[in-house]
Amino acid sequence: MKMICQRMVCLLLVLAGFWVPAAVAGTQLVAPRPVVWKDFLGVNAHFLWFSPSQYQRQLDLLRALGLQWVRVDLHWDRLEPAEGRFDFQPLDQLVNTLADDRIKSVFYLVGSAPFATSAPFFASNKDQYPPADVQQFADAMGQLAERYPAVNAWQVWNEPNLPAFWQPLPSPAGYRNLLAATEQELHRMAPGKTVVVGGMAYYSQMPGRGDLMLEDLARLGALGNGVVVAYHPYSQTPESDQPGANDFILRARQVNQALRGMHVAGIWATEWGWSSYAGPVEEQPIIGVSGQADYLLRRLALMSALDYDRVFLFALSDLDQRASVRDRSYGLLDLAGNPKPAYVALQNFLRMTGPVLDPDSPPAISNAPADLYSVAWRKPDGTHVWMYWGGQQGGSVDVAGITSASLCRPMSGACRTVDSGNGSLHLPVSDHLKLLEWR
Repeated sequence: MKMICQRMVCLLLVLAGFWVPAAVAGTQLVAPRPVVWKDFLGVNAHFLWFSPSQYQRQLDLLRALGLQWVRVDLHWDRLEPAEGRFDFQPLDQLVNTLADDRIKSVFYLVGSAPFATSAPFFASNKDQYPPADVQQFADAMGQLAERYPAVNAWQVWNEPNLPAFWQPLPSPAGYRNLLAATEQELHRMAPGKTVVVGGMAYYSQMPGRGDLMLEDLARLGALGNGVVVAYHPYSQTPESDQPGANDFILRARQVNQALRGMHVAGIWATEWGWSSYAGPVEEQPIIGVSGQADYLLRRLALMSALDYDRVFLFALSDLDQRASVRDRSYGLLDLAGNPKPAYVALQNFLRMTGPVLDPDSPPAISNAPADLYSVAWRKPDGTHVWMYWGGQQGGSVDVAGITSASLCRPMSGACRTVDSGNGSLHLPVSDHLKLLEWR
């Protein structure tokens, strides 16, 4: 599933014309458009790892959040272990359940089937190689799209910029050929369905090379055909890989601006998140269940203001021993389907913000810590919502022009009234997200 980007590699990669080094203009973000949480925020869901009764419980808890989008993984080698012999039954039941629950979905197919792989005969990981004939993969996806018209979008492969998913080395031209053939087949078999580029790990860095796959695909003309572009902006913390660098904000702004300039059909972050695992350490530092909840809220606040059309948290549920120790613990729910602190914090956050927010002008602030982050919103009823948090410095901030407000902490679900007799609120700043609401 995920490896967190090596810090110095991430910071040094530069994309000419697509990536322009620049300082972040500040940490007071202004959203480009309203956010409707049920349309904006989805989750990765490994439903086929579970029994129907287990994933029904997961779906019930997802709907309790007011959310409706899932991204579901399909593995070609398991779905069609022998040519022409599909195991449709588990997938039929899942798709019917999603339709009954009115859940919207994007399905992605990855991993070459045994009869189609380009792997050498001695390779033990044949599914990690691309297909020898891209049309075979395209035909499989076309057949799936025709069989399951209730699926809203189809994503072509997963993280083709990493050797773990494209052996022996990532190939922009090779993936372009796979995408082109599959896109054509999907349009033929399921006209009108959204086609999504395989989510690129991080910002599409290709290990061992100095360029990015998104840049190469743009040069090859693969991104201007009405496809949604997707990438997976994992990082060590919600704001950056390096303390104080704000590099997530910088990269998201510049990559998304460049993609908008190319008139792509949409920009999705089809994976992001943190594991609550307890160790041993594997790439990601240990942050625990509380850290997972905290990081989720801070990153969601940032992404809502950074010109993404849709984002999919990784993941809805924890996984069993088939996954690595770290990868078992990315869920909002534990393996038994019980809410973890991340689920509770997200539920509090969505309840406090309401289902729809409009961009707003930020309040006038002073005496703020240098590492303050904030985003200003307005509810449809006119209530102002200011999301804010700081880094490690803590401290306080003064907000002018407000005599009374409600200060809420989604991590705990608690709210309290804050008042000022002189028209300025003196508010605490910590590394946990807080919401200030006033009329």
